[in-house]
Amino acid sequence: MGNLARDPDVRFTPNKQKVARITVAIGRQWKNKVTGELQSHTDFIPVVAWGASADLCERYLKKGRPVLVEGRITVRDFDDIKTGQHRWVTEVVAENIVLLSSGRRDDEGSGGYQQQSYGGGQQSGYGRAPQPQSDAMAAPDMGSLRGEAGFEDDFPLDFSELGGPDSSGDVEIPF
Repeated sequence: MGNLARDPDVRFTPNKQKVARITVAIGRQWKNKVTGELQSHTDFIPVVAWGASADLCERYLKKGRPVLVEGRITVRDFDDIKTGQHRWVTEVVAENIVLLSSGRRDDEGSGGYQQQSYGGGQQSGYGRAPQPQSDAMAAPDMGSLRGEAGFEDDFPLDFSELGGPDSSGDVEIPF
């Protein structure tokens, strides 16, 4: 989960498949144990979305928009035509993209964190466009825990609520 570092770069392959390349900026902060100083670092994660997910990126994503991406990490190599060098690239191939509202007034949402989700990818076999439902765009789940019993849209999940009011404190995790 992070913010889009730049607008999506959407292109077509020679086989007419739509592909979107996005970069997700993920920041973290920690306190230096020696100096006590607050430090921060930002990682920029390259993400590739295919087909209907690429359509979603093209339509709804723009620089600065909060987004959650689920997918698989892949490593590929290629010969750079410009420099003639052999290069290796590590990137995430998106299988599910969740659009998050930042809660700002200029966002399309009405405040809080609202979600729009769409799963689909190059190898998924799902080529359908997203279908609007209430405040979310949903599609078949591609292995996300969101569809499992016991998991709801409220995040983070408070496991203490699962045992009930007279629970002994032991929590049964639903997977």
